[in-house]
Amino acid sequence: MTTTKVATASMMVAQVPAPGADFQIVEREIPTPDAGQVRIRVQACGVCHSDVFTKDGLFPGIQYPRVPGHEVVGVIDEIGGEPGAGVSAWTIGQRVGVGWHGGYDGTCTACRRGDFINCRNMKIAGISYDGGYQEYMVAPVEALAAIPDSLNDAEAAPLLCAGITTFNALRHSGAVPGDLVAVQGVGGLGHLGIQFANKFGYRVAAIGRGSGNDVLARKLGAHEYIDSRATNAAEALQKLGGARVILATAPNSKAMSALIDGLGANGKLVVVGADFDPVEVSPAQLIFGNRTIQGWASGTPMDSEDALHFAELTGVRPMIETYPLEKAAEAYARMLGGDAQFRVVLTM
Repeated sequence: MTTTKVATASMMVAQVPAPGADFQIVEREIPTPDAGQVRIRVQACGVCHSDVFTKDGLFPGIQYPRVPGHEVVGVIDEIGGEPGAGVSAWTIGQRVGVGWHGGYDGTCTACRRGDFINCRNMKIAGISYDGGYQEYMVAPVEALAAIPDSLNDAEAAPLLCAGITTFNALRHSGAVPGDLVAVQGVGGLGHLGIQFANKFGYRVAAIGRGSGNDVLARKLGAHEYIDSRATNAAEALQKLGGARVILATAPNSKAMSALIDGLGANGKLVVVGADFDPVEVSPAQLIFGNRTIQGWASGTPMDSEDALHFAELTGVRPMIETYPLEKAAEAYARMLGGDAQFRVVLTM
């Protein structure tokens, strides 16, 4: 086993002791990776809205206490197993990240087809195993993404979930440069979606509630801003020619439903904002115009690397607020209240 010495035998952890319980800041023994795993000395971890699954026990099978966090950036500190045993591509001291896609079994039908994001037994950091709200974490090698040197830890972290989700959804949406692409929501996902859409060469229309985000949306790269409080957003999109793609980032099913009539011919509503209420649409709305609705979930670690490199090349960056690990509860509340501008990141 290849190891490095660490300064102490214990580490600080922000854990959820039971579903719905308050965060606890505790000390734990620093974990040791098994074969096929690495230990990461965490430098930063984004606080994502999907952490509510762990905090409130909304995902089946979570074992508690559990440490949330699936926007993890750090440095490989120890490699499990014999030297080179399944981890030859990674080295101690290398900067890596772990996103929503935290591992796969490699044997189910989806994996055998190379569709790892739909693995029947997919692992999720912070749900299937302890995530990044701690000073050290253990992750399987198949969950690792390499972090470019030019991206700092706190900026890179949100790109491993909010970034990859919007980047991947847009690049697979079917839109081509010059197409009208609308981004619903100017928040944690939306402010990145606007930037990526602009860099892809789309004509970007940002849709927000109120006039307050107009200037910011345009600064991020929107060519048009639609205030859904002041006007009918679907009608406004039709006046612009109809959207080829609407990227729905705000988790509000009612707001998504109201935008379907804003799609142009062969238009697609791509849903990345997770809400549990139904999206309402009539068959006629889909039939006339050959419209479609598609969900999109994150991506694999290679997709993360694509998003990171694209951001590195084009200057796409998240707007972040940082909190120390011991203030994880405050950081989580800031995120959940929708007050952050726009991503909250824990730093170690």
